[in-house]
Amino acid sequence: MNHPLHDHEPDPPGGRRARSRWWAVGLAGMTGLALTTVGVTAGPAADAVARTPTTAGDRPSADDDRSQHDDGNHDDKDQNRGDKNKGKKEKKPKGVPVPCKTDALIAAITHANARGGAVLDLATKCTYTLTTNIDGAGLPAIATPITLNGGEHTTITRAAAAPLFRIITINIGGDLTLNHLAINGGQTDSNGGGILVNTGAKLTINRSAITRNIASGNGGGIATSGTTTVQHSAVSHNSAELNGGGIYNTGQLTVSKSHVDANTANDFGGIGSLTGSSIQIERSTLTGNSARQSSGAIVVGFGAIGKITDTRITKNTAGEAGAVSVAGQLTLKRVTLADNTATTLTAGGLIIGPVGTAVVEDSHIKNNNAGTDGGGVFNQGVLTLRRTKVTGNQAGDQGGGVFNPTTGTVRLFSTKVAKNVAVADGGGIFNQAGGTVNLNIASGTFVVKNRPDNCAGDVPGCAG
Repeated sequence: MNHPLHDHEPDPPGGRRARSRWWAVGLAGMTGLALTTVGVTAGPAADAVARTPTTAGDRPSADDDRSQHDDGNHDDKDQNRGDKNKGKKEKKPKGVPVPCKTDALIAAITHANARGGAVLDLATKCTYTLTTNIDGAGLPAIATPITLNGGEHTTITRAAAAPLFRIITINIGGDLTLNHLAINGGQTDSNGGGILVNTGAKLTINRSAITRNIASGNGGGIATSGTTTVQHSAVSHNSAELNGGGIYNTGQLTVSKSHVDANTANDFGGIGSLTGSSIQIERSTLTGNSARQSSGAIVVGFGAIGKITDTRITKNTAGEAGAVSVAGQLTLKRVTLADNTATTLTAGGLIIGPVGTAVVEDSHIKNNNAGTDGGGVFNQGVLTLRRTKVTGNQAGDQGGGVFNPTTGTVRLFSTKVAKNVAVADGGGIFNQAGGTVNLNIASGTFVVKNRPDNCAGDVPGCAG
């Protein structure tokens, strides 16, 4: 069932209406209902695993496209390797050895829960293959502080022929830390294909890979309503039949120096951060994620607050909103938003809903494509651009760089809008009657070299 965020209005006098099908991300988050589900794939590619960042100093730059090139060819060897910190050996807490036997791992977690927690050292070059469903997961639910230390090629997976279950559930009071582990093969008919973090629970993922997990509900890799931190890790090649192919968040989520790449969902291919949640992403990538309907990379939904810094958001696709959707509040600093595609509708790169607010600073929005309006940005709310470049974007209809409909307000400070293309008009900026665009020319903003024109509609200070 589709829940549009706004009803389509009749064409305003002297211009066409904005053609946007912007989904009710807040309602979807509260109800868990599917937005129209079609063409669901059986699962992600079994042989493709995203690479884990390998240098503690990795820092995606909005000005250097080469800083984190991601061509989609990832090496499984990197899953558990993590950062080497230029020769510094990372210290991890010593724990109880767990031999390479699945029954031994299950017993060790059971004992740790009974004794109030433990640090468990799993075997290296070992795959713990889970075959039995224990209350929806392959391992006993985590109810105390437990650390699982892996090592070179340590994997926990679900047997292909086993009943459907996720790998791990963390319940209230549980506090799980994963170090140097691969979690894959989980499959559930509910939420959290790999890991489920319930309210009142905590999860910390260090130098690990959450890959190739499937959820029939939300959160192909991880579904969290607790507190989750992902560091120097990969959440990649997971899928959700509903929302949040990589991560579905209704709690507090932090992603640092990590890759959320090549995940798929009906909506919110990479990350869905919904009602009442908070999300912070730094020095990371969201690349190659896809959604059949809306928000290829990430959505920050109604009542949610987000901040993204020093991060590359590239090559994501969706029917509408190729990369980023905002219905809450989002700040982007030093972000590259490039080469994303809305295949049929609006917003190749970024869309802001009618009650959404976005601030973009020191960033680059470039080479994004929209099937209709807003090649780079489609703004229905309040958007502020500071020291940002909007270049090389294309729209199948109007607003190659920025499309601002009746409800939108855009303020540009020290910002360049150049070399964007629209098939119809508003190559640089299209402002629909009733919308507000303030170029702040005195700050150094300019709109130039766009085709077929620089601006269409009422854009004071813009030279046609």
